[in-house]
Amino acid sequence: MWSQLAPAFRITLVLTVLTGLVYPGAVTVLCQLLLPRQANGSLVSRNGHEVGSSLLAQSFANAAYFHPRASAANYDAAASAATNLGPTSQKLLDRVKADAVKFRQDNPAFTGPIPSDAITTSASGLDPHISPAFADSQLPRIASARHITVDQARSILAAHTESRQLGFLGEPRVNVLEANLDLDRQFPGK
Repeated sequence: MWSQLAPAFRITLVLTVLTGLVYPGAVTVLCQLLLPRQANGSLVSRNGHEVGSSLLAQSFANAAYFHPRASAANYDAAASAATNLGPTSQKLLDRVKADAVKFRQDNPAFTGPIPSDAITTSASGLDPHISPAFADSQLPRIASARHITVDQARSILAAHTESRQLGFLGEPRVNVLEANLDLDRQFPGK
């Protein structure tokens, strides 16, 4: 029996070392050498302090900032999840209606149709981007709160609008954290 178990233990030990230590160690070293920012979570620093990640949404409720999409996870990466409410759910309908009312209250100068991402959550609840239309709908509020012109706020939006990847993948988008940090840099609060 030992003659059959010994090779099984040896191969288990070899595969454990290879797949549990050598391979992950090699990938970690390569990532740290080739893509250190991405390997460390795409953290964003200002004045020597980490203020967030460009990959994860965070809440901005102040009128002087771009607001992100609503989050079913309350912007908690450990609780990342969608609501799983279906299109016939009364709870979903009530939440969307409440979000539409809140959007109109927060952005009284905006009279157009509400951008869909202003009242819907992303699948993970942590999407760091919003559509340019949603960002544009917030410009009058931001300009008023910062005592700047809408065109000055629009310049921030233009600088942070990312186009489709490779020209055809995805949709144009605005990273909320990056745009808000640039607002603070260029137009600090009075």
